[in-house]
Amino acid sequence: MGLHRAMRWLMLRSEMKIEGAGGTPGGIGKFFIGFLMMCAGFYMLLHSIIVTERFGFATGMYHFAAFGSPVPVTSGMILIPLAIGVGIIFFDARKLVGWALAVGSLVALITGVIANLQFSFRAMSLFDILVILVLCVGGTGMFLHSLTDHSGKEL
Repeated sequence: MGLHRAMRWLMLRSEMKIEGAGGTPGGIGKFFIGFLMMCAGFYMLLHSIIVTERFGFATGMYHFAAFGSPVPVTSGMILIPLAIGVGIIFFDARKLVGWALAVGSLVALITGVIANLQFSFRAMSLFDILVILVLCVGGTGMFLHSLTDHSGKEL
């Protein structure tokens, strides 16, 4: 019984068509080289970005117009409806007003913090930028090309 199963497995294995990356006859080598280039390029790109913030409780996160001039809404002001909503939730968790205040305040606070982030690039030479771009774009192109069927087809 064991020999019969082994022979059957070998026959099925010999009939199987070995395919490349993505189930196509594309190159597995191109797949891995492109993937490594793409990962290295995007790592270098993200590593060269500096993130700073200007967040504080007195910082104006949002502005609305009132009486002809912009009025800032600070993060401390957003904490007031959050506290009221949490109090209502602890008093009666079935009140939708409490949930709306709490969730709305949290969304406004998180959105305001993210909106106040500033992104900038560190000082780099032209060579550094070119290496990053070639790795990102070239690696992505090679990675995607390995997933296409190019067995004998002319471009």
